[in-house]
Amino acid sequence: MAEMDTPPVNDVNICVATANGSGSASSNQILYKSVFKMGIPCSGKNLFPSNIQGLPTWYFIRASEKGYLGRKDAIDVMVLFNDDTLAADVKKVRAGGLILYDDSRPLPPALVRKDVSYIGVPAENLVKEHIKAPQLRAKQRNMVYVGAVGKLFGIPMGIMQEVLEDTFGNKPAVIESNLQCIELGYKHIEKLGTAQDVGFLKAVPNGNKHKIMTEGNTACAVGAIFGGATVVTWYPITPSSSLVEEMIERIPAFRRDEHGKNRYAIVQAEDELAAVSMLVGAGFAGARAMTSTAGPGLSLMQESIGLAYFVEVPGVIFVIQRGGPSTGLPTRTQQSDITLMHQGSHGDTRHIVLIPHDNSSAFDMAWQAFDVADRFQTPVFVMMDLDLGMNMSLSAPFAMPDRPFDRGKLLSEADIKAQGDKFSRYLDLDGDGIPQRTIPGNLHPAAAYFARGSGHDEQARYSEDHIVYRKLLERLRRKYETAREYVPKPIVYNGASTGMGLMSFGSSYEPTREARDIMATRGKAADHLLLRALPVNGDVRDFLASHKEIYLIEQNRDGQMTQILRDEFPEYAARIKPVCLFDGMPLAAGDIVESILGGN
Repeated sequence: MAEMDTPPVNDVNICVATANGSGSASSNQILYKSVFKMGIPCSGKNLFPSNIQGLPTWYFIRASEKGYLGRKDAIDVMVLFNDDTLAADVKKVRAGGLILYDDSRPLPPALVRKDVSYIGVPAENLVKEHIKAPQLRAKQRNMVYVGAVGKLFGIPMGIMQEVLEDTFGNKPAVIESNLQCIELGYKHIEKLGTAQDVGFLKAVPNGNKHKIMTEGNTACAVGAIFGGATVVTWYPITPSSSLVEEMIERIPAFRRDEHGKNRYAIVQAEDELAAVSMLVGAGFAGARAMTSTAGPGLSLMQESIGLAYFVEVPGVIFVIQRGGPSTGLPTRTQQSDITLMHQGSHGDTRHIVLIPHDNSSAFDMAWQAFDVADRFQTPVFVMMDLDLGMNMSLSAPFAMPDRPFDRGKLLSEADIKAQGDKFSRYLDLDGDGIPQRTIPGNLHPAAAYFARGSGHDEQARYSEDHIVYRKLLERLRRKYETAREYVPKPIVYNGASTGMGLMSFGSSYEPTREARDIMATRGKAADHLLLRALPVNGDVRDFLASHKEIYLIEQNRDGQMTQILRDEFPEYAARIKPVCLFDGMPLAAGDIVESILGGN
């Protein structure tokens, strides 16, 4: 074994290498949830292929005593359970790390490194000997490594059994067979008497008390329900599909009347063009409507997004970003659709974008997005990405909405009567750029209007007059300016005006937080601003003004957020240096530190 003074406790990064479709998803979840149940801060990240079955998949389980939830760039433990990737996977383990492998067949000598430790578990032979049903052996082989890892790192057998029962509570036969395989791996390590010095897991009493485990897409789905969503139009696309699938599962409990009749509609359209067009129609009719998509789908939605912006129809669009362009990397993460959201459609447009950075904010911004859309009568984007949307991590419980729905300047018949029986659909009465609106069903004679995507005046009448058109575009921009003080404000951490500033958004927050701490240990203290929405407000300007050296971390090639901020604040443009990391992997703190400090 590699020598180490004191093996770390609750600080270990485990990578499990398997084949997609082999049943490893369940095994990995059992292992991850067991770490969580021990009270240890942890995160799980799934790196899976875009085909259905057969190609390599990797699952990362990080336990972090300090509560870091980003991907760790150093792999402490590699579980080799995919013969097709053995050579590459062996190279990924850090020096002094551990490799656990299935030694039912000898490991080729070329794959034996002298600077790591090896522990063999004959998983294939064990399941052949003990599992009678041949069709179950391939998948239950994976449960053997769960038991082996559990024994090696200190996960009690009782906790793994509890997780099994929580997962398969109504399937006693499944629990029994999986538990048998976990015990095979556990007892094999016990019989070997093998130890390791990579690290250990130790239960933290009440460590995850009042915490939950979830994915960002689930958080958004639940938030949308609490935000009043009643019409969901969508076309399935990775990595956004699970968001609507969660809504399909959960919304019936909240949207049925006393007679059991559904008070909602979830429509799977024939494509994304139809999905967003349905959203516009539902929003015009007064429903709180939404859709969920990824980059390729968002590209197809652009014309109808422009229509909704111009005729001022509310709606919420969840965008779970993946690698692009074109089909790109459907099952990898990126932040490369920022410009497409912020400036979507042809012509002069500026859209409101809310940017969650963890599961709690995903829930909050999901329900808040419907209020923002109604208040500003416009499409509102919720910017997610695959890492945040589909990967499991711990979270504080969601805080229920603390206010009634904000429908904005939505007029009833009584409202129109109270203002002298007058209503002009696109008239800005108070200078904030936001007009009044009505919805079908308002019976006041003045309430009706014709919405059109061509030029129109304040009374919604067709017009190609150049002065009317310019006035309309200026009002739409004024509405965007009003939103600056309404959308979630950025959060500043440290705030010591050190001279160096870090800026991040979305799933880049966690690794940036960790990178900031690493940099501080190297004598490079930095303040940190978390962007949470577009448009930005004066707090961002103040941060730029007070820091001479600013690094903006983003997961795309071209520095899309950097360009937006440089356009907003040209006087500080030279100070903003993009740190662009865009290989499709969940971001790691080490990558950020290396990009900023190099070898220093």
